[in-house]
Amino acid sequence: MPVLFMGHGSPMNGIEENEFSLYWAKLAKEIPQPEAVLSISAHWLTRGTHVTAMPNPKTIHDFVGFPQELYEVQYPAPGKPELANEISKMIQSTNVGFNHDWGLDHGTWTVVRHMYPGAGIPVLQLSIDFYQPAAYHYQLAKELASLRKKGILIIGSGNMVHNLRRIDWQNMNTPNYGFDWAREINETLKTKIEKNDHAALISYQNLGSAAKLAIPTPDHYFPLIYSLGLQDKKDEVEFFNDKYVGGSLTMTSVKFST
Repeated sequence: MPVLFMGHGSPMNGIEENEFSLYWAKLAKEIPQPEAVLSISAHWLTRGTHVTAMPNPKTIHDFVGFPQELYEVQYPAPGKPELANEISKMIQSTNVGFNHDWGLDHGTWTVVRHMYPGAGIPVLQLSIDFYQPAAYHYQLAKELASLRKKGILIIGSGNMVHNLRRIDWQNMNTPNYGFDWAREINETLKTKIEKNDHAALISYQNLGSAAKLAIPTPDHYFPLIYSLGLQDKKDEVEFFNDKYVGGSLTMTSVKFST
């Protein structure tokens, strides 16, 4: 299976048919149908690493101030406890906790419901230990690499450039509107990804002032680190949804596939 990094953006992408969500649906038709989906979402931050292990994960509406229609969405994909158990055994660098309370947050379901609208494919989430650095997550991801050969689609869901405090709300609907610093770092990150310069991407704090503006906190960046850790040397790199939103957000996404 390929590995994906998805820029998920606004929760509204979960119900809108726009250029981003339409591409998610198109992408799902182009890749093999997975046995299950494992999502590493920017919105499940924990102490330690946990995996959802319930048979029927709930749909989490982890946002405020949006239309009622969005809160009414349910994505009833099943879980897969036996896969959660397998994941816990694969990860040797830390003890993986089994979680029965979380479910599917909007970093996961807003994307996956466009890809697999029938909700018939099992979906699990792996949490991000927010107390660990990028290098830790990169190495942990490598322990999951064999899942790709077992038909598991692994998705890192976040945003490469994500600074909500600097969003230009007046230009939210201006197509591809990006501040100079957002464009600078987005292009830098893409170049590093194309060159497989994972060391530089792990040490993102050293990429200058634009990186500090683009990644004020690493929650939306760490999912990219997981996708990079899962990349195979033979993988080709393909960018999609490479657009700017509101000046300080990018939807730039990546597919790693052989």
